[in-house]
Amino acid sequence: MMSYKRILLKLSGEALLGERQYGIDPNRISQYAKEIQSITELGIEVAIVIGGGNIFRGVSAASNGMDRVQADYMGMLATVINGLALQSSLEENNIQTRLQTAIKIEAVAEAYIKRKAVRHLEKGRVVIFGGGTGNPFFTTDSAAVLRAIEINADVIIKGTRVDGIYDSDPEKNLEATKFDSISFQNVLDKNLKIMDSTAFTLSKENNLPIIVFNMNIPGNLLKLIKGGKIGTIVN
Repeated sequence: MMSYKRILLKLSGEALLGERQYGIDPNRISQYAKEIQSITELGIEVAIVIGGGNIFRGVSAASNGMDRVQADYMGMLATVINGLALQSSLEENNIQTRLQTAIKIEAVAEAYIKRKAVRHLEKGRVVIFGGGTGNPFFTTDSAAVLRAIEINADVIIKGTRVDGIYDSDPEKNLEATKFDSISFQNVLDKNLKIMDSTAFTLSKENNLPIIVFNMNIPGNLLKLIKGGKIGTIVN
């Protein structure tokens, strides 16, 4: 039984690396497109926010001496590149898709307008939000929560390479314990790094649940949407 009607899927730019060291792995992005297609066929309305870390990370550049504002704008452009790539892959699977950006790039994408985005979703189109929030000093996590609230999404689904939230890094600690569910307050008390603090606080204040799951396992997204016990839910 499906639990959600409209979701905001958050993908990291690094997830698109696949087996590569830089850029976009066509096999990985094709896999993601098929995963998204599987849930749109059920009538789920899907909005997506994608990062740009596979191309450029503003924070890293700023730490190496680049002006932070300039670096963050470069990172926003990287998210647009990823959005274009994902849009192309989705459309190859016959999924109508719209890319909206927080910074105006009329030649390649629509400017973000909340009402227009909602109308696209209602018509069954996947909407990709690029350009972060359009402001420096904010991450794509913050953009994901902000857009999810604006479009009245039922949940934020964060696709990662691990199968949920643990009490420590499962890639470093083989004895790390996984949570099937956890409250916002417990995440804060345990200092678990689900999202950056601004994004997480915004989600908590708006009572917007977050699910963290492994996007790289084929069929996981569909199982989650159908109510399967996949990943970890924060509510």
